[in-house]
Amino acid sequence: MFMVEYLIMTQDQALNILKTGANIFLTGEPGAGKTYTINCFVNYLRSCGVEPAITASTGIAATHIGGMTIHSWSGIGIKTKLDKYDLDKITSSEYISKRVNRTQVLIIDEISMLSTNTLDMIDMVCREIKQKDEPFGGIQIILVGDFFQLPPVVKKDYEQNKQNSLIPHIRNKATFAYDAGAWARARPVICYLTEQHRQDDEHFLSVLSGIRANNISKEHLMYINSRQIDTNAIPENITKLYSHNVDVDRVNNNELLKLKEKVKSFKMTGSGNDKIMETLKKGCLSPENLELKIGAVVMCTKNNQKERFVNGTLGIVISFEEFSGHPVIKTRNGRSITVAPMDWIVEENGKIRAQITQIPLRLAWAITVHKSQGMSMDAAVMNLSQVFEFGQGYVALSRVRRLSGLYLLGINKHALKVHPEILERDIDFKNKSEEAMRVFGELSEIELQKMHNNFVFACGGKIKRGSGKKPHLEARPPSGANDRKERRWKRTLALIREGKSIGEVAHLRGRKEETIIEHLEELKKIGKLTADIKNILKLKVPKDQMEQIKKVHSVLSSIGAEKFKSIYDNFDGKISYITIHLAWLFID
Repeated sequence: MFMVEYLIMTQDQALNILKTGANIFLTGEPGAGKTYTINCFVNYLRSCGVEPAITASTGIAATHIGGMTIHSWSGIGIKTKLDKYDLDKITSSEYISKRVNRTQVLIIDEISMLSTNTLDMIDMVCREIKQKDEPFGGIQIILVGDFFQLPPVVKKDYEQNKQNSLIPHIRNKATFAYDAGAWARARPVICYLTEQHRQDDEHFLSVLSGIRANNISKEHLMYINSRQIDTNAIPENITKLYSHNVDVDRVNNNELLKLKEKVKSFKMTGSGNDKIMETLKKGCLSPENLELKIGAVVMCTKNNQKERFVNGTLGIVISFEEFSGHPVIKTRNGRSITVAPMDWIVEENGKIRAQITQIPLRLAWAITVHKSQGMSMDAAVMNLSQVFEFGQGYVALSRVRRLSGLYLLGINKHALKVHPEILERDIDFKNKSEEAMRVFGELSEIELQKMHNNFVFACGGKIKRGSGKKPHLEARPPSGANDRKERRWKRTLALIREGKSIGEVAHLRGRKEETIIEHLEELKKIGKLTADIKNILKLKVPKDQMEQIKKVHSVLSSIGAEKFKSIYDNFDGKISYITIHLAWLFID
């Protein structure tokens, strides 16, 4: 079997399509930047005075994006069917009616976990309240997710649910959201993101792509098997992934009891609508009562750009601040971070409906695969020998950033399989994404901007002066790949000349540091990474990392330039790929 190469859709291109007001299915591999792109779109809408409805299929996913569950937003709650009485009751609710009527843009994250029936019910509520026959009552619908990830949980009560339901049931039909009648009527434009912003290990990326394409090679199996360990060789302080909460609670509680230090407790606080606040608490990965001790293995549960940690960053509690009492953790790369309380908020129409506040940590000797979805983990121990469901192994494996962070206690063949129906549908999604790139790529910049402005006006918003000239992501022309490459490294080069560090450039451009390093490598290959540019970069490199770079330089001549895997193995994985790439950039 051979791998088919598809055109790459960038976050910039997807954002430009989102701004046109078209219904969208935004998808892509884990780490492709779906949430980041949606956040940019939300910021753009808000800057124009348009407030989108931000929802997700689960409480956990909703807390990640600062929204509420789609079930709560639409008023359907836990219902699995809608009869005429249910529909009348929902649409007669003044609050639900006002909420839906003022909504111009509806975002539903983690769409893979939403059943066919649920999407149809949401469509029905929107059309009834809006009194329009258009899909979702004319609301722009943005569906976000990856169908290779966890599927919807569907109760086996077919005979009971089909009675009196306004939505026709089909026996033996897949329950994925794309089979919903509402999906077909909405005809969403497919935006398939393919840039990788999580994994930075080319061999591991190859393994994950192989699983996703149902094309596992002997080489892939070799890489996976190389990460198998015995139970007596489990490294300390590495998170274990389990499929059941009872196992997670048992492991975390037992490990905490083993520590002889005093317990320090942190109570969650909250305010606002009681029901929404309870939903926030259920979806929050940090517990209501967080008990910590010095020596406890913890995981960050939110992103914090300022303190440079993300949802999934691992660490060990090393102390508590003297005055604030906040925990101080040491991450796996040796950084010490003081973790202060953060807020989980549900906003609606520009106002805070509910808010909870807690230290964004949880005990992390163990965590469920389900709760790990959406995380980027430094390392994890997992046993995939009991996997029985399509995609479950892929979801677990794709949590970690690199092969060296994967510790396997066991794996079966099913763990490397994906649902054959999803595989077939994914090919269709990629083809349609290419078609969307061609269609929108033929539009001139003026035509595209006019579509953006018209949609904002239709939503009752306003275009701020200069908003068309300064998009939230850098707009790349839909010309050839070489033009796009040249444009991206020129922007990177300009920022470096201004004295920005690689990290600062990555932040300004909305990219990972690895991507900025790739730009610099392109510059070096064409002879544009001059000595003065190298000197600017070196001034921004921390002393400890520069010492590691010198060590890499000492072996580059013997191992050979650009043989990064060999260099990585030479240092037993103690020197990161980023540092190795920097060493190659700096060497003459």
